[in-house]
Amino acid sequence: MTDRNADTDRAPEEAARFWERVYADRAEPVWSGRPNPLLAETARAMPPGTALDLGSGEGGDAVWLASRGWTVTAVDIAPTALARTTARAVAAGTAAAQRLTVEQHDLARTFPAGAFDLINAQYLQTPFDLPRARIFQRAARALAAGGLLLIVDHGSVRPWSWDPDPDTRFPAPEEIYDALGLDPAVWRPERLDRPRREATGPDGRTAMVTDTVVAIRRLTG
Repeated sequence: MTDRNADTDRAPEEAARFWERVYADRAEPVWSGRPNPLLAETARAMPPGTALDLGSGEGGDAVWLASRGWTVTAVDIAPTALARTTARAVAAGTAAAQRLTVEQHDLARTFPAGAFDLINAQYLQTPFDLPRARIFQRAARALAAGGLLLIVDHGSVRPWSWDPDPDTRFPAPEEIYDALGLDPAVWRPERLDRPRREATGPDGRTAMVTDTVVAIRRLTG
């Protein structure tokens, strides 16, 4: 079994070109525009505050949060994805557009400044080398006191995946959390879970899939 999350032979610039092509080569949206279910479930239980959306794509999660009173920073590597996020926020109304900011980052190199009540990392998985543990450590440090880092990964092969290898290894939530080496006096795991749900892919196919959920609360500033 192998972890197919990374291809270390590819340069960071190639990753940027790859993800830009994912969006720029299609005139229509790549994703549905609906918020990811686990993000919606989590955010509904929290009062609106400041949010950071890592790997925000076309802004489904970020705009949904902004529409519900959150002040949101949406981060992606692809300029076309960020442009679509801005357009989606404008379409959602003036209030949402005013509460949303977009920033282009290659998270392997740079990370947005600020402190956040909610940091959302949905499916931050890629066919390129990505120092996920380091990124999530930085995200944990960017939480405000009482803030929550929500990591949701693919926990099973999707039929529509760019890498539908049945031998793909998906780390358990405990592995992902333990790899961060966080001080338990400052952070605690609030949810380590592998729920199943029915999902619909970009091509309209449906399948039962497993998500890997790691939710981390910052206890102190």
